[in-house]
Amino acid sequence: MRDVLDAVAAGELTPAEAEAKLSGYATSGAGRFDAARESRSGVPEAILGDGKTPGEVSELAATAVETIGRAIVTRIDAAGAAAVSDALGETPATVRWDGRANWLVATVPAFERPDLDAAVGIVTAGTSDAVPAGEAALIAREMGATVDRIDDVGVASLARTVDAVSRLRERDVLIVAAGREGALPTVVAGLVDTPVIALPVSTGYGHGGAGEAALSGMLQSCTALSVVNIDAGFTAGTQAGLIARQIAAARDR
Repeated sequence: MRDVLDAVAAGELTPAEAEAKLSGYATSGAGRFDAARESRSGVPEAILGDGKTPGEVSELAATAVETIGRAIVTRIDAAGAAAVSDALGETPATVRWDGRANWLVATVPAFERPDLDAAVGIVTAGTSDAVPAGEAALIAREMGATVDRIDDVGVASLARTVDAVSRLRERDVLIVAAGREGALPTVVAGLVDTPVIALPVSTGYGHGGAGEAALSGMLQSCTALSVVNIDAGFTAGTQAGLIARQIAAARDR
């Protein structure tokens, strides 16, 4: 503790950085940022944009950058992304915003994300699955995995799925996103010997629409797979990232 206090007195640490080191979190007017989550659980802390004002999102993002050198924001719109960029205007941080998948990552030059010897395949049935799939890809990548996108291979034309089999089998873990009846993860899991995480997407309409039929079908899959909630790209990405960490660790032995 004395070392931390001395560093604050010497101007080497900000009060927020000191609080993060001592408590594991940093407090801002918009809430607490869990600076120790990644070291504790292997999963990086992310800021959910939904339900927050642009000011709240930008304040939390600035706190994240100040304490650990990186901010990850999910489900963030253009107004939120602009607010974060403005809030970090005096900080030497690089800001990347994906307006399709609605995520933002800001990093300082000194930040080094993990680098795992493991590959995650992000598979989509169609273009409508891009938003949650993009969120999953972001988190798996920020956890250090190599990410390979395998898009538009839905079972409406099974030839597209079959054509991608060799690429699917090369990945260490697969996230398979699909809406409507959600059949693609079941088909893929029957063709590969790698873990498959099924990601139901809120497409489809009428009876069983909004991802309900996709979720039910994946839960009833006759092939072995794991299932996350509807549109839960973050959860799918973190699960794949944790599996990738274990695979990389085994390869390092």
